Amino acid sequence: MGPGSLLSGLLSALVLATGSQPQEQLPRESHILNWNKFSGFWYILAVASDDQGFLPGRERRKLGASLVKVHKAGQLRVVLAFSRSQGCQAHTVILRKDRKKAMFRNTLKGVEGFHVLSTDYSSGVVYVRLGRAGHASRTLLFFSRQSMSSFPSMKKFVDICEILELANGVTVLPKDASCAHTIRP
Repeated sequence: MGPGSLLSGLLSALVLATGSQPQEQLPRESHILNWNKFSGFWYILAVASDDQGFLPGRERRKLGASLVKVHKAGQLRVVLAFSRSQGCQAHTVILRKDRKKAMFRNTLKGVEGFHVLSTDYSSGVVYVRLGRAGHASRTLLFFSRQSMSSFPSMKKFVDICEILELANGVTVLPKDASCAHTIRP
């Protein structure tokens, strides 16, 4: 059994294990999240999206990465690097804190919401809503400080995917970190 089959089997087991549980309330980002602690380099180990074209074909997938940094008071600088069909691409955006909700956004750049739904500062689940020109998408990103994760943290990610009805779009990314390391400080 190859590594791809093993990952697929593990993901299926996680989805089945959570499928029989009652739907729980979606975690909400806390207003007291310590953004200085959350800032820094993160590997993106898994993705769930309702945007079918978000990731390239299986043979071109690699670990993603993000650099999150407090830019100014009420602003975040976020860099996301993903393996795309054109190769590794990084995008940088400055997000502003919403005055009423616990999220950041930059609607001029198409980011309608950037929420940290769950974190222990060594791993986390980030919910990103994108929208432009009538096209909207929802994406969950599983962040980790390490290029591997624990079963409980991956299960938390899958649980949140179930709640948001994104479990059918879950992809665990291969351990090739060559794209992720292009933005590593």
